[in-house]
Amino acid sequence: MSAASKVVLGASLLLAAGTVAGVHAQQRRLRQRLHEGVVRDLERQNRKKENLRLLEEQIALTKQLEMERKKMRLAKGSQQ
Repeated sequence: MSAASKVVLGASLLLAAGTVAGVHAQQRRLRQRLHEGVVRDLERQNRKKENLRLLEEQIALTKQLEMERKKMRLAKGSQQ
């Protein structure tokens, strides 16, 4: 085998190995991004559930406050 063919073979082996390593690294980054997307979705769902819970709590408190105000108005009206 001539020196030139050895150089070409070595260069093509290095290029092939570099290509394989690059593809694996790209796939690893893609998998990581996909996983981060799932984690963000779960966090967003948890925040949405918490916001709904807070909204329901706020609605209940508002109804309670309105009832207390109504009672106070009735009591004030009956005193006069």
